[in-house]
Amino acid sequence: MLKISSLTVEHLSEGCVTDKPDPGISFRLTSDRQNVNLKKAKITVNGWTEETDSQILIPYRGNALQPFTVYRVNVTAEDDAGETAQAAVSFETGRMGTPWNAEWISDGAYSFTEKKVSPVPMMFRKKIKCTKKVREAKLYATALGIYELAVDGKKVGDRYFAPGFTSYKHEMQYQVYDVTDMLTGDNTLTAVVAGGWAVGSFVFTRINRHDADRQALLAELRITYEDGTQEVIGTDSSWEVTEDGPYRMADIYDGETYDASVDEEKIIWRQALPERLKFVPDLRADYSSPVLSHEEIKPVFCNKRSDGTLIYDFGQNFAGVIKLKIRGRKGQVIKVRHAEILNKDGSLNVEFLRTAKATATYTCRDGQQEYSPRLTYMGFRYISVEGIRQEDIEVTALTLYSDIKEIGNFICSDERINRLQRNILWSSKSNFVEIPTDCPQRDERMGWTGDIAVFAPTACFNFDIGRFIKKWLIDVKAEQLPTGGIPNTVPAQGYGFPATMPSMAIDWWGDACVLVPWAQYMAAGDEQVLRDMYPVMKKYVKACRFWAGFGIGRHRYIWNTPSVLHFGDWVAPDVPKMSQWQKRSKWTATASLYNTSRLTAMTADILGEKEDAKYFNQLSERVADAYISVFTDGNGKMKEEFQTAYVLPLWFKMFPENVQKKAAENLAELVKASDYCIGTGFPGTPYILFALADNGQEDTAFKMLTNTKCPSWLYEVKSGATTIWERWDGLDENGECPISDDGTDMMISYNHYASGAVGAFLYERVAGIEAIEPGYRTFRIRPLAGGGITYARGTTVTPYGRIVSDWKIADGTFYLDIEVPVGTKCAVTMPDGRTSEYGSGNYHLSCPYT
Repeated sequence: MLKISSLTVEHLSEGCVTDKPDPGISFRLTSDRQNVNLKKAKITVNGWTEETDSQILIPYRGNALQPFTVYRVNVTAEDDAGETAQAAVSFETGRMGTPWNAEWISDGAYSFTEKKVSPVPMMFRKKIKCTKKVREAKLYATALGIYELAVDGKKVGDRYFAPGFTSYKHEMQYQVYDVTDMLTGDNTLTAVVAGGWAVGSFVFTRINRHDADRQALLAELRITYEDGTQEVIGTDSSWEVTEDGPYRMADIYDGETYDASVDEEKIIWRQALPERLKFVPDLRADYSSPVLSHEEIKPVFCNKRSDGTLIYDFGQNFAGVIKLKIRGRKGQVIKVRHAEILNKDGSLNVEFLRTAKATATYTCRDGQQEYSPRLTYMGFRYISVEGIRQEDIEVTALTLYSDIKEIGNFICSDERINRLQRNILWSSKSNFVEIPTDCPQRDERMGWTGDIAVFAPTACFNFDIGRFIKKWLIDVKAEQLPTGGIPNTVPAQGYGFPATMPSMAIDWWGDACVLVPWAQYMAAGDEQVLRDMYPVMKKYVKACRFWAGFGIGRHRYIWNTPSVLHFGDWVAPDVPKMSQWQKRSKWTATASLYNTSRLTAMTADILGEKEDAKYFNQLSERVADAYISVFTDGNGKMKEEFQTAYVLPLWFKMFPENVQKKAAENLAELVKASDYCIGTGFPGTPYILFALADNGQEDTAFKMLTNTKCPSWLYEVKSGATTIWERWDGLDENGECPISDDGTDMMISYNHYASGAVGAFLYERVAGIEAIEPGYRTFRIRPLAGGGITYARGTTVTPYGRIVSDWKIADGTFYLDIEVPVGTKCAVTMPDGRTSEYGSGNYHLSCPYT
């Protein structure tokens, strides 16, 4: 039987509110028959009907959608055997440009001039009276800062950090909440607005007031009564405001201070005043994946220190907040600090947080009470609790991350690799908080572009990141420099580039504007993301070409600007200093130019930009020729050898075919000489196992993957890591951090997903799942066994449905079970070299294995 297993609007199966005039409709099919394909589908919305054989983000093309309206999408699908299936989903339009019947308001008496801190949270209120029965009430809200709404003290919605983190001067989101059931007649609507990213201190230089001098709120309550009449209540000078509420401090880095003993009846309220903003934001209905609370984690251990401080271990490093159940007395102060690791004496190691205080301070009222921060988050495994006895407190923690659906999984017979996969997942969750960040604990948590540039393919296997990543790419596009470069952090929020770098194109970090949309396109079949980002790609690659064009002859294609203008082979463990990573920049930057120009050429070809495709193809060919001619002996040997120098041209296929294998042999010799330890930095790490395994060096690749010596992926696992580390040598065999003055200001995070990019190898080679066409319309399954692994299973959900590759070796036979989604084709290559093609369905295959 044919079924529509998923139907979404703008990636959402429910709760979609959009201002897009052409929202995208997608659906997936399942069937109990084999070799099933979609013949046609009929989509009906608002009187518009479209017949299509597509399933991915089909744009609405009917009459103009009206604001504040619910629309129903009906889909009827028919397969090639004539079976049909139906499904429906609803979505709602937002304001669609309707002017707000509200003003931006703030506390005109509050002057925020302090540096490197965040403002005191503002609390707004409005008393409302509904004299008739309410049919529907919708609350539209946004803020400069981050806000929390409540009706009569009950929280509105479930998200954290609204309105979200965007490049505020270019675009801001507003949220829509259904508060129908919360309005009972006489009600009080309150809003707490903290500094957040827009006004509070952010980036490690602790810049504040970046987008506004103080917080501001914009809200509109639209009430429809049973008799059909409407009332609109917007923010204006009839609202009241105070800084005397229970939220005393809130800062992304420093934490939150909450005083539950505040007597709200004694708070002095002032009249809120209209606020003139520094800019006029482009307000759009929320197009992100909101930050929500997901897992609740219980501590696995509690140690009481001699001074009475309680140390809790949650057994897992993550991003989130504590949740406390307290038996307290009025005025009692509880202080909670957070850290990723402990010192040798069992106390928290907070040194690596740098200026981030990462502290939650709570002042009790009398009796039983609960507390969990709402206006900040931390990265931690351990907490210290002061000011309360262990028997008077119950401690758990809530993970916080954007609402990205987990769609992939990899397991195998090697439990160490399974732990590595779990570490990759946890570091992804910890750093997908509004934007793709570098780390969740110290005074950064910034949108470093280099991390997601290399990690995006792995992220796409594990999670549906469509809304999350496309929201961030809007900011990348908005913040591109006039000269074509991309800030190293997006949104930049006053940073963008280190002090040593001018505002220019920076290889690998700026490459995110090419690599991330390409990864999303291949995983999700989303051609629109290429269309949206193509002008950015084109401008960026031309900027890179400019900076690489100062030499003579072939050196005109070698990107050899001063190394301080690059990150180079960032955190490569085979050399100890930042300056040494940077000095490899002429190799990494030149390979980057080849890769981005090649992908931009491919994008141009897809979009029908034939002249552009020709230009970028020629550029990539010339860069490859220059790299091989200048850096190698012409026979596959680098004149200056290090792992990344080989990995990049091998994976990108820059070497001539007749020397590719020889170059791989030379890389393998380097790896063997390092005792199979990793020697690559950010640019090479995602690709080193591919570069080996795809060129006849499978055994070396698996020895590197399963190595437990430092530096290696499994050394971290052996050391007890529960997330991916920023530095391969984050802890030595004694559990101490060996990092010294290497030019990075003691830069060490134990929750940094970049080197977890190895996850793509687990899916694409060990499980063997690899897209041929975008969205896995056609794909291959070609498992690669090695490293003593006798069983592996990889699954990922594609736009067409779930793919499964499940294999085991037993009694001299290789058994493979596969699942192929409806509407797709899979080319299966068994270890004996036999290749067969399969349509949709489940299949059981085997071959002799020696």
